[in-house]
Amino acid sequence: MRLIMLGPPGAGKGTQAALVSAAHGVPAISTGDIFRANIKGETPLGLQVKEITASGGYVPDEITNAIVRDRLAEPDASSGFLLDGYPRTTGQVEALDQMLAESGHALDAVVELTVDTDEVVQRLLARAADQGRADDTEHVVRERMRIYAEETAPLAAVYRQRGLLHEVDGMGTVEDVTARIEAALSDRAGA
Repeated sequence: MRLIMLGPPGAGKGTQAALVSAAHGVPAISTGDIFRANIKGETPLGLQVKEITASGGYVPDEITNAIVRDRLAEPDASSGFLLDGYPRTTGQVEALDQMLAESGHALDAVVELTVDTDEVVQRLLARAADQGRADDTEHVVRERMRIYAEETAPLAAVYRQRGLLHEVDGMGTVEDVTARIEAALSDRAGA
């Protein structure tokens, strides 16, 4: 299975990606996790990404596309993957299309978690307090939400037009959201 999970920051993509990838035996690939590991390791990429994310911005497409291309070339992703946090722009959609075409594969589905903005802000502020994440201030969270709506939300239209998009209510318990995702994926398999 080759799957993308879309949704604004704090929608629960990481939690759901881990559960869905485990259920389907494919790696969950999070660009955010890759970036945070580089920041923690103080790599040149990490220092560059830290400066960008501290102001609420997104990492440029060329950097993100290269990281994803390298990750999808790893052996554990050869039979499938779940992408969390990628693609975020139409340029990244085009890059992913090219990567998949080069490998002779196609996406199976795109799941978009839909959530209430104010709920997401509260989730992220709670996470910041629990995990000591300095990048999750209310100003930065709201800026990420604005950027998401402006740049990333239009991707849903692209995938809807291709017949791949499944909108899933991301509100409620982790278990309820997981059940909704699995139901959407089962509907796709039966289609």
